[in-house]
Amino acid sequence: MATKCILVPEIGRFEWTRKELRPLYDDEVLVRVEVTGLCRTDLKIIRHGHRDLVLPRIPGEEVVGNIIAKGNAVTGFSLGDRVYVYPGVWCGRCPACMRGAENLCRGMQIMGFHRDGGFAGEVIAPARSLIAVPRQLDPDTAVLAEPLSCCLNALELGRVQKGDLVGIWGAGPAGLLLARAARALGAQAVNIEPDPRRRAFAEGIARTDQPFDLCVVAVGDSGAYRDAMAHLAPRGRLVVFSGLLPDDDKIMLSFNQLHYYEQTLVGAYGCAYRHGVQALAWLADGTVAVADMISHRLPLSRLETALQLVEQRQSIKILLYPDH
Repeated sequence: MATKCILVPEIGRFEWTRKELRPLYDDEVLVRVEVTGLCRTDLKIIRHGHRDLVLPRIPGEEVVGNIIAKGNAVTGFSLGDRVYVYPGVWCGRCPACMRGAENLCRGMQIMGFHRDGGFAGEVIAPARSLIAVPRQLDPDTAVLAEPLSCCLNALELGRVQKGDLVGIWGAGPAGLLLARAARALGAQAVNIEPDPRRRAFAEGIARTDQPFDLCVVAVGDSGAYRDAMAHLAPRGRLVVFSGLLPDDDKIMLSFNQLHYYEQTLVGAYGCAYRHGVQALAWLADGTVAVADMISHRLPLSRLETALQLVEQRQSIKILLYPDH
């Protein structure tokens, strides 16, 4: 069986093509993709590459679809079930996995990076990476479980508490989800965003003199990290949420500031399976609303248009639909 897909054969180029799918292993399913979310990481993968990218590759780590075939050993799921695909495959035995941080597994295989992802009509996924989508949840909402999961991981690592003042640098999809999730956890959150359109949408601010208990940088800009460090309160925590390009990832900081003010820096990369479970539950019960974030719905064949919208910051959240 062949699937229509976006294939990245080399950095800087992609093809709209067909790829033959291999037979399923006993513990795998074949998911017919309903919708795939596009994020800035996909832009980075295609235009600049990524530490975890193995080429050639079908990108796409935000996937919701229906099971159309399953291996002989798969239980707990039926044909036709709507599922969200947690993008990782983890070993379950290494120290990271044993601590509940399977996103840092030594053998982690990420959909869209190490193995083919959802920019296709169909995608193969291990059954243990699936999470059933609640019946009341439509696929366009459910697909935001992946970026929301990453935000839940960041807030967990930042030890957000009720009553905290949270500053979020950036008001793109991740910045909006971080703010909404932080408020759901009882914190006061504000987006710091220079772009007037995004700032208005987030009801954010352009700059601040306010010190924050928790700062999260949700934009790949070294200046934003320096500004966040300057606005970290005593015993404040800064979450390194967005990666930087290799030629811009060295930032000077004062270790005396960390020392005298007992401040903390922590990295956050991806999410664990349990974050996906929580994200779907919050989307299903309305704890975090996302419908207003979906700015564009496009066919997968118009990926270049979608990438330009992301590159030019002309969108909030773009959803892509395969041509089966």
